[in-house]
Amino acid sequence: MTADNPSSHRLPVHLVDDDAGVADACRYLLAELDHAVTYWSSGEAFLAGAKLDEPAIVLLDMRMPGLDGAGVHAELRQREACLGVIILTGHGDIDMAVEQMKVGAIDFLQKPVAAAALAAALETAGQRARQCAAERDLAHRAAALSAREREIADLICRGLTNRDIGTALSIAVRTVEVHRARVVDKLGATNSAELAALWQRLQ
Repeated sequence: MTADNPSSHRLPVHLVDDDAGVADACRYLLAELDHAVTYWSSGEAFLAGAKLDEPAIVLLDMRMPGLDGAGVHAELRQREACLGVIILTGHGDIDMAVEQMKVGAIDFLQKPVAAAALAAALETAGQRARQCAAERDLAHRAAALSAREREIADLICRGLTNRDIGTALSIAVRTVEVHRARVVDKLGATNSAELAALWQRLQ
């Protein structure tokens, strides 16, 4: 495992391929595109050593000894990792790559990898990984809401005023205000409109 070209504004890239020659070519392209890249020579090493709880991009070879690309991808889905997966294929592996896209891979690139296709796939994979991480963070925030807070959040998003909510739940308006403030804080919203948008995403 080795790391190259750290970059502060792009997601890290994991390159998983047992072919050192292909890996060197991909690492060169990734460096040209200003991506930090960590190389793993096997699926087992990647799963054991990578930080799978952080958003990132994975360039994943389909055919590897031991755990192949499909097996690695299945494990990533099992762990609910927020990684944008790009499949690397050789001649004759397109059907396998298409199957992986059906279960969540972003794209597949045939070897030797072209720079323009790689750049486009990286952009899409990065967006997907960031979106996944944001949704996971929102779900964790929502899990911290109490039953009453969830009830009030739902009524807020239906357009009810604090007074209407108080009447509906038979509680004081001041109590509604306190709960409302807690909901906004826990979900990381800045106003009621943003709260409603976040709540809609959770639904």
